[in-house]
Amino acid sequence: MTSSQVTPVATRVSRVIERSDDEVSAPAPSRSVPRARHGRRRRMERSSDRFRGDVAGLRAVAVGLVLLYHAGLPFLPGGFVGVDVFFVISGFLITGQLIAEIDRTARISLPAFYARRAKRILPAATVVLFVTAASVRLLVPRTRWEEIGGDIVSAATYVVNWRLADRAVDYLAEDSPPSPVQHYWSLAVEEQFYLVWPLLILAAIFVARVIHRKNVRPILWIGILIVAVPSFAWSVIETASSPERAFFVSTTRIWELSIGAGIALITTSVARIPRALAAIAGWLGLAAILASALLVTSRTPWPGYTAALPTLGAAAVIAAGTAAGPRGPVAILGTRPFRWIGDLSYSLYLWHWPMIVLATAHWDGLSVARGTAVVVASVIPAWITFRLVENPLRYSRAVSRSPRLALSLGGNFTMVSILAGIALLVTSASAVSITESPDQRAPGADVLVASPGDRLADAVPDQFEFITPDPLQATKDLPDTTADECFQQMVSAELVWCTYGNPRGVTKVALVGDSKMDQWLPAFQLLATQNDWKLVVAFKGACPFMSATALKGDDPNVPYPDCTQWNATLLDRLVVERPDYVVTSHVSSRATDSDGGASIDAMISGMRDSWSTLESVGTKVILIANNPYPGLNVMECVDKNRDRLSACAYSRDRHLADPAFLTQRQAVAGTNVKMIDLFDAICPMKQCPPVIGNVLVYRRGSHITATYVETLTPQLAQALSDVGMPVHFTQSQ
Repeated sequence: MTSSQVTPVATRVSRVIERSDDEVSAPAPSRSVPRARHGRRRRMERSSDRFRGDVAGLRAVAVGLVLLYHAGLPFLPGGFVGVDVFFVISGFLITGQLIAEIDRTARISLPAFYARRAKRILPAATVVLFVTAASVRLLVPRTRWEEIGGDIVSAATYVVNWRLADRAVDYLAEDSPPSPVQHYWSLAVEEQFYLVWPLLILAAIFVARVIHRKNVRPILWIGILIVAVPSFAWSVIETASSPERAFFVSTTRIWELSIGAGIALITTSVARIPRALAAIAGWLGLAAILASALLVTSRTPWPGYTAALPTLGAAAVIAAGTAAGPRGPVAILGTRPFRWIGDLSYSLYLWHWPMIVLATAHWDGLSVARGTAVVVASVIPAWITFRLVENPLRYSRAVSRSPRLALSLGGNFTMVSILAGIALLVTSASAVSITESPDQRAPGADVLVASPGDRLADAVPDQFEFITPDPLQATKDLPDTTADECFQQMVSAELVWCTYGNPRGVTKVALVGDSKMDQWLPAFQLLATQNDWKLVVAFKGACPFMSATALKGDDPNVPYPDCTQWNATLLDRLVVERPDYVVTSHVSSRATDSDGGASIDAMISGMRDSWSTLESVGTKVILIANNPYPGLNVMECVDKNRDRLSACAYSRDRHLADPAFLTQRQAVAGTNVKMIDLFDAICPMKQCPPVIGNVLVYRRGSHITATYVETLTPQLAQALSDVGMPVHFTQSQ
């Protein structure tokens, strides 16, 4: 379509979009505009806002749902759907802007487009990232600085969604609190869309010229379908198999932005539908968004096909707005309060989440009242950023006239964000204490006497000359399976089978189960070396070795079919391999029963079923008792209390009340399976010390550091020998 063919309605749409890039109601500061020009701008904005005030108000609805959800209001369990609404709006506005440029010039300028994005997005985003980095340095425990520093660098380069996707399915990151820049994932998705979408439009323009078509819209429709259909299909597939990862990745979200792009292509057509019909469609669309926020919960696999409800609802509001006029949702959305919040929506979105995370860390949790107060308080920095950062740069004539200057400005802002994240990383690294020296080895469990039942002392030691691993590095103190890629995460049912020790060893020992079995590998590696074992391992996150269907995180509403498939493959492999011994452990206490509920009996039955299959081929099974969750973040507590470690002790009674341990004891009762319990060597006192023999006992969650497990080798050897497994171990000097 040439510029002469553009209808008055389409022209007005173009003006709205061009006026403020991707914001439909963000007036320029009056002080930057001469009086006459200011009057003309205001008249144009008033006309434009009446036309697309519904889009401005829709942004207010989207950000409002997100903020109230993050505040913890229980009546909005699905408030996160506001992000899906944002995706539709962004796809609509950006595509409309590009189409307007094509209508005027029959081309698009990539430098100008990216310059507009740079001056619009990067300044405010950088301010928030910089302040967040400084706040983390002051308020957040040092154990998190390295992780958050990496998050900030990823957020500044708009790839944080992929980083968060990997973390979401990393079972070893079980107790990692939300990142203060986690909300940048949605901005990353949009920026990745903005990077690719103009290139696809350029390709459409090229195709149109080759086939001598003046109207590029039909070709753009083909492009939208090529992008949207596979993305939606993948969203459904990935959400079904790995909803944690599907939530963050771009490939499951592009279809939502594409729907907005499609609405931009049909703006002229939908403007002609009957007003009454358009009004009904608009109100139904708004109702669909609100219904999603009320009915969807955090347990709903997302995005998948269920995300179509708020997404299509937003599309309906936008598509119907022009024809519906004052009878449509603009009657509410176009009011001054909604438009004012819509103006602040970007800054509000940026500021509210780090404030919530930091407040949560400060108060060790947030009540609904405090959460709401924090959200309301985020209006203050949002308004300041909007007035002093967003608007001055957005409406700067010098920046607007020079794409090169705008891109340079954006690049400099990005560099500031990156340096802020790197500074946090460097600060974290420099905070690590000196640990052991070559002539000063940390004894760990060697300080315990031969009998694990004896006590180390009456009181928990309050300090040590050094601690290894340093609490700031504890999350890296892992078994070799992580570096060797021999630990299967929760996202795949593929069996990963690795061999340690002597590949030709006469005695074959298999270690199988979840991460609570994986943690014992360092000690078994030492035993394999001294006993000439062929040591084979197969571990999967949150997947206990049994035939029953496990539950993800013991959640009664979320079965874990990947674990069931993995276990079936593993059992077949073990039957073929026929190891002399299978040693297993796990953290789960329940499995899915025949009615689809969570059951201890189902767990016990599934465990015994797999054990009996192995025993039928001559394999002996040994179960290691699960060690409990201490009830606190040990590494964080130790870092805070290096001179008063007793503050980080916990009661050994937690072991006797541990659900997994209780289920394991019931499961072995009356069977030939032997169970060993090394908890007395992990907690040799009534109050369990966080550091034993200069070694930090726990890393993340309920997992023991690889260093301490290695020092437990004598105790493990003795326990295995006590249940009839021929094993010897000589402590090296």
